[in-house]
Amino acid sequence: PPVVRCMPNTPALYGHGATGVYASDAVTAKQRASVSNVLNAVSEVVCWVDTEDQIDAVTAVSGSGPAYFFLVLEAMQEAGVKAGLSREVAAQLAAQTCLGAAHMALKSSDSFGELRRKVTSPNGTTHAAITHMEQGGMPACIRGALRAAAARSAELGE
Repeated sequence: PPVVRCMPNTPALYGHGATGVYASDAVTAKQRASVSNVLNAVSEVVCWVDTEDQIDAVTAVSGSGPAYFFLVLEAMQEAGVKAGLSREVAAQLAAQTCLGAAHMALKSSDSFGELRRKVTSPNGTTHAAITHMEQGGMPACIRGALRAAAARSAELGE
């Protein structure tokens, strides 16, 4: 039988979702188009994956992804407050910075790493922060977190 699995994320509630979709071989082109039409109503991005197992990776990257950014935003807001900003100002600056960086990532042909390097002046404030994050194991921690999310998704799918 035709089987379609999809993993939207919560920004779909505001029309800004990203959804990963898998379709079995029994799904026709017309059915795939119908699925795309429905999902495009709430998702800015609909990504078709090749295997059903890849939905676990979609879940780790995108389905759970908003929570990762909210955790970073919480930390940025708290750091801003501790540095003397009001909670509201720190929240607005952090959220808009996240949104702006996401727009840059989507519009630029540069890789995420290249965009990061362009913002990072040698021995500047950003360099100090990035060095601290790298020395604290942040990139490895994020990769490990996504592996854990994908593994849990696979367990739940059994």
